[in-house]
Amino acid sequence: MSKVLVINCGSSSLKYQLIDMDNEQLLAKGLCERIGIEGSLLTHKPVGKEPYVDDSPLPDHKVAVTNVLKALVDPEHGVIKSVDEIAAIGHRVLHGGTKYSESIIVNDDVKKVIRECFDLGPLHNPANLIGIEAAEAAMPGKPNVAVFDTAFGMAMPEKAYMYAIPHEYYEKYGIRRYGFHGTSHMFVSHEALKFLDLDPEKGRVIVCHLGNGSSVSASVGGKCVDTSMGLTPLEGLIMGTRSGDVDPAVLQFIMNHEHIDINEMLNILNKKSGYLGMTDGLSSDNRDVAKAAKEGNHLAQVAISACRYRVAKYIGAYTAAMNGTDAIVFTGGIGENDVEFRKEVCDYLDYLGITIDDEKNSKRGERLVISTPDSKIKVAVIPTNEELAIARETKRLTHC
Repeated sequence: MSKVLVINCGSSSLKYQLIDMDNEQLLAKGLCERIGIEGSLLTHKPVGKEPYVDDSPLPDHKVAVTNVLKALVDPEHGVIKSVDEIAAIGHRVLHGGTKYSESIIVNDDVKKVIRECFDLGPLHNPANLIGIEAAEAAMPGKPNVAVFDTAFGMAMPEKAYMYAIPHEYYEKYGIRRYGFHGTSHMFVSHEALKFLDLDPEKGRVIVCHLGNGSSVSASVGGKCVDTSMGLTPLEGLIMGTRSGDVDPAVLQFIMNHEHIDINEMLNILNKKSGYLGMTDGLSSDNRDVAKAAKEGNHLAQVAISACRYRVAKYIGAYTAAMNGTDAIVFTGGIGENDVEFRKEVCDYLDYLGITIDDEKNSKRGERLVISTPDSKIKVAVIPTNEELAIARETKRLTHC
């Protein structure tokens, strides 16, 4: 019995995968949408069988989990004969605060800490806890594992995670840089060490997780030494709708002139900025912005160039932070599929002795090395798999 159910809960959604950890093969995946809202839908995709759609009501997450289990054992659409075949449940949890620096089997204290971090992850932590409690109710006695998105960044040294603000705010509220996309960065950085045959203890890897939300991490031997996101996912790179790094005084200036409060200002920085803001509302999608840029849209050209430029700047900074790097890896929707984005970023890195093989770089969504054999630093694409990373952590802790 080595099958792990991976659950990622949103406030009105639940994504899941069932993975056989004997061979790390995906058995089924699916999505519950509009939980607690009229028009609920469960889309179940068993490997090797036709997808199955169930439009029965999903009044809460407990019912959603119950219906997922029904789909998994259904004689026609299922992939297991009994729920007993599920050894454990792994949950993506956004924030563990300063208390948890690695994944952990869920108990009352873990749930208490997740609840205490609601103000640090107001959109995710409440939903993540709901998912855990729904799984406990639907499968009593099965171990649940919390895999924290912030855990990877907890390995950062103080010089990297401390903000230059009065220390009392760290002591009172735990205000520091945490970093996000941690499960992806953990998975890709460890895979890079193996795939690129780097020193497992000293291999220096820069991972560029690029999508609608984007971040860069630097790690040595798979342990994070710095990452671009901070207390929240707002810090760092230019993203679909997030501003990334911005002078804090900009907030005061805009608030005073537009007569808005801090909540509206943060809403602007999180949901109306990035590509969407820079292109004057054209789009938050990298593909749309790139297409408009090619067609001559000046704002789109500026936005796409600024985004790629900032990625290159972070790579340069993290190369300095580690006194060099052995590999640069692209992942995420943009990182895995946008060949021009990768090429333009790498064009900034001639000084590192990086050269790209254009033919290899023309491929999308594949695990491959895109640098030339004589490149001084290896550059690769490694598709991320956060669900498998969560399943691996769940197996490691539960010995299933």
